[in-house]
Amino acid sequence: VQLQASGGGLVQAGGSLRLSCAASRNSIGAMGWYRQAPGKQRELVASITRGSTTNYADSVKGRFTISRDNAKNTVYLQMNSLKPEDTAVYYCNVDIFGGSNWSRYWGQGTLVTVSS
Repeated sequence: VQLQASGGGLVQAGGSLRLSCAASRNSIGAMGWYRQAPGKQRELVASITRGSTTNYADSVKGRFTISRDNAKNTVYLQMNSLKPEDTAVYYCNVDIFGGSNWSRYWGQGTLVTVSS
């Protein structure tokens, strides 16, 4: 399974970015985004079930929106009102059913840098 993430970059505080992550397979369950800032542990940013139930970290509620296109096996993260503390490598993940159980797969990460 391959996950291709894109959309990261450098943006000024208050700006917006949209991340995308496309999976190479079907039978996808939950999808999500995590991030890891320098010197910190990886943390959940947002997740979305196949039925589009969403969950957000408190730090991004009201600013970030996660969505998915099941026909394209793609998950998106719209990030608005970005802050310098949002600077991190963002990783997408998907849960895929393999016939008898679910497995989690990770994308390669895309760097988001927010300047003050």
